[in-house]
Amino acid sequence: MKYVMLIYQGTALDEQATLSEEEQKQVHADYQAINQTPGVTPGVPMGLPENATTVRVEDGRTLTTDGPFAGMKEAVGGWFVLEADDLDAAIEVATRHPAARHGGAIEIRPSEVYW
Repeated sequence: MKYVMLIYQGTALDEQATLSEEEQKQVHADYQAINQTPGVTPGVPMGLPENATTVRVEDGRTLTTDGPFAGMKEAVGGWFVLEADDLDAAIEVATRHPAARHGGAIEIRPSEVYW
């Protein structure tokens, strides 16, 4: 089963900035370890939410908004795809992600095709 793992930064970036140099090195090592986990396909890096443009179409008109459309405390900061045997295996990988331990969260969604 493939799972899309959405990385919600929350306060993770702020919290990680306060870590000691040794703790920051561990965070980088944790990211590397996840990217090297069998079954993981890393996503491309994403920019910050405040640099986003949101597009909607209403009544045939294209509307654009600077920044994220939805007001939220936790914006998506990245993603990756994991091929795992089951949800428990996906949860195990998510618990190793630095964002999950430093003020953010990992949302796990089964990958499905709707069209």
